[in-house]
Amino acid sequence: MTLDLWHTLMYLDPASEEAYMETQVEIAQRTLADSPRLPGSPDLTEAELGRAFERVYAEAVTKAGLGRTVTPANQLRQAGKATGRSPSTARYLRELEHVVRDAPFQRAPGALELLEGLREDGYPIGIVSNTIGEPGRFLRPALHAMGFDRYVHTYIFSDEHPWTKPAPEIFRAALDALGEPAERAVHVGDGWADIEGSRRAGYKAGILFTGLRSYGARYQALFLPAGWNRPATEYEVSRLDQVLRLVRKLLPT
Repeated sequence: MTLDLWHTLMYLDPASEEAYMETQVEIAQRTLADSPRLPGSPDLTEAELGRAFERVYAEAVTKAGLGRTVTPANQLRQAGKATGRSPSTARYLRELEHVVRDAPFQRAPGALELLEGLREDGYPIGIVSNTIGEPGRFLRPALHAMGFDRYVHTYIFSDEHPWTKPAPEIFRAALDALGEPAERAVHVGDGWADIEGSRRAGYKAGILFTGLRSYGARYQALFLPAGWNRPATEYEVSRLDQVLRLVRKLLPT
């Protein structure tokens, strides 16, 4: 049994999500502005440096849709190359860690009850998350504080692997860690990459969760652009308390 993290088990309210992503850009912008300029590089304003990072971030999101990871540190390096700067990834990550630590993450309604029910029924649990804006290791303290560690057997964060959802390999990495075959696995998530990726990995089923679809404007523009289509699946729930009953039908113990 695997689950998505963002907007499935954990979320930020839209205003907080917008501020969170804006602050990520501001940190990168400051880091680039304070970095040594390479010989012959253009004299760019801080705003121009920020826009350069935003372009690289958007490209990382696009590559994630193709199943390829671009870590936060590599995003900064690419922005530095594009602007003729030699930025300190250590500084960027240090400041980013503080932002993640202080973010007002909220546990999804019913998340702990679902995880507890799955664990009691004997389903090993993994979380598979695309971590494009922040390293997964920065999220671990928040997940621990939310009580997830009591139930989750493995966390698979994309920045720690070459792949992102929807690449089947990231789902298979979770299944390998859980010791479960794909035909005995179900995945729950809020997006196309969750449903399509679990299908590519040979899962029994993918369940689309629609209960936390209030996104910040920046997140919406990057991850759910105009023309985005709902993923094709016969299994859809609007509340997490509907998941366990469905899993029991799909994977009888």
